[in-house]
Amino acid sequence: MHFSFVSGDPALDLAATIGYRRTEPVDLVQGPADLERWVRACEELPAEIAADLESFDAAITLREAVYSLALARTRGHPFDPGDVEVLNAAANGPALALELVNDGMCITGGIRAALAHVARSGITVLADATTPIKECARPECTRLYLDRSRGARRTWCGMAECGNRVKAAAYRARRRAAG
Repeated sequence: MHFSFVSGDPALDLAATIGYRRTEPVDLVQGPADLERWVRACEELPAEIAADLESFDAAITLREAVYSLALARTRGHPFDPGDVEVLNAAANGPALALELVNDGMCITGGIRAALAHVARSGITVLADATTPIKECARPECTRLYLDRSRGARRTWCGMAECGNRVKAAAYRARRRAAG
C-alpha cells in the first residue's frame, strides 16, 4: 500500500487516501491498521499511534468533510455547513506534543490528537481564500493540492504519478500523429 503525500497539507493528503473518486474509487484507508500506517507515514504526525474502530470512523468522516470542503473551494461554491461542523469539531481535539531531541523533533500524541492536527491544518488552508487549492489536471485523478509553484502554474498533483503519465501519453499521441 503506497500513500502519496504530494498535496502540501496533511488534511488534503488525508482526503487523497481515496483515489479515482469519479471512476473506480481506490480506498487506501480501509480499517484502523491502514489509518495507523497513514499516520506513521505523515511527517507532521506521531510515529506511533493506535487506532480503533471509533477513531477510524472519525478519520473517514473527517476525510470526506475535508474533500468536500476543498472541492467546494476549488469550484467557488459555499461550504456545506455539516462538513464545516465536522472539521471544526475534529479541530477541537487535543494537541500533539512536540519535543526537541538531539536529532530534531519528536512528535507524540494519540490518534485523536493526530486527527485534530489534521483538522486544524485543514482549517488553516481552507480559511485562506488566497491559498490556491487545485484539482489534478489528469482526468482520472481526483487529488486536491496546494499550488505553491511560481505563478501558481502547477498542473498535476505530482510528477511521479500524474505528470509523467500525461506527458508520456501526449508524447505517444504526437508520435502516432507523425506517422
